[in-house]
This record gives sequence, C-alpha cells and structure tokens, in this order.
Amino acid sequence: MDAQIKKGVLDACVLYALSNGESYGYKIISDLQNVIIISESTLYPILKRLEACGAVTTRTEEYSGRLRRYYTITVVGRQKLNESKRDFEAINAIYLKIFGEKK
Repeated sequence: MDAQIKKGVLDACVLYALSNGESYGYKIISDLQNVIIISESTLYPILKRLEACGAVTTRTEEYSGRLRRYYTITVVGRQKLNESKRDFEAINAIYLKIFGEKK
C-alpha cells in the first residue's frame, strides 16, 4: 500500500477509536484489532503526530503504580475524521468506476 494512503488510513483508524471516548495506547490497539493491526511502534508516532496538529489532547494519570497517557479526540480531530471519511468515499467511487462493483 502506498505510504501516504496508509498513513491517512491509520490516522483515521486511530481517530475513529478515540471518537468513542478517551483511551490509552494498549486499548486503542485492542479496539482496532478487528479492523487493522497496529503495533505500539506504529501507534505512538501516529498519536504524537495527531497531538502535534491538535487532533488529540493528552493527559497522564497513575494506574497500577505507573503513569498512563490517555488520549482524547478534539474538534479538530473530529473534522479530520470526517475529512477522511469523505476522502475514502471519493477514492472508493473512483475504484468502483475503474474496477467495477462486485456483485
């Protein structure tokens, strides 16, 4: 898969997971396992990038004696998620025209 397309898909998947409420790394990975496999080494750079552009916010809280970082989608993140959905629909329409619908 093209790296730019994959980046957009992964960002959308993470934002989708967060659209259901605040979460943390391991739970995001677990929530997405039926959709796409994301490793920790892939997830955390995505979360950092999303935080840097204002799509998510973070807070840290102690859990079982360790600090856990929680992520929350922002208004910007919801806008990006909606843009991703529109982009997918446009790309899907192109693919259907090129390859035809499977019936």
